[in-house]
Amino acid sequence: MAFELPKLKYAFDALEPHIDARTMEIHHDKHHAGYTSKLNDAIKGSDKEGKSIEDILKNLDMENKAVRNNGGGYYNHNLYWEIMSPEGGGKPSGELASAIDKAFGSFDSFKDEFSKAGAGQFGSGWAWLCVKKGGELDVCSTPNQDNPLMPNVGCGGTPILGMDVWEHAYYLKYQNQRPAYIEAFFNVINWDEVSKRYNEAK
Repeated sequence: MAFELPKLKYAFDALEPHIDARTMEIHHDKHHAGYTSKLNDAIKGSDKEGKSIEDILKNLDMENKAVRNNGGGYYNHNLYWEIMSPEGGGKPSGELASAIDKAFGSFDSFKDEFSKAGAGQFGSGWAWLCVKKGGELDVCSTPNQDNPLMPNVGCGGTPILGMDVWEHAYYLKYQNQRPAYIEAFFNVINWDEVSKRYNEAK
């Protein structure tokens, strides 16, 4: 079975004013669609066909740039759309909130660390909130379309929140003001979805 571009659960303009409709349309229909198509081309006829994207990434030969870049791009964007919502924002509750307080001291400290991970990522990349073995939370960043599932990226664990800091994620609205985009991103985080992923990962 070839990988398919997932349908968004909300309209392109649903995250406005924080993320504009035109960016969402280009990001999903062009960028994510491109990663999906190129991933399918890269694994065609190989032993990776029929495997889950998680399995492919966890056992990745990092020298295989086609699968690394496009598999990462496919997985990362799948997560990105899921952890955003028009009803997003606010703060997490329950076990995730407790885990964030334990790992970072407070939600505000987590927000600061996560924002710095995104703002400080040189060039294109992602900021992550990951669940490590034992349920401990960690914030990190990766370049390009790398992610914490891949071997030896210096950022391990199961990602439960991912923020795209490639310019295509924000440039039409925010130009070079990446920190403004990062601040806006917190208004659309779907903490119920992140909490669900935390409970599954720990």
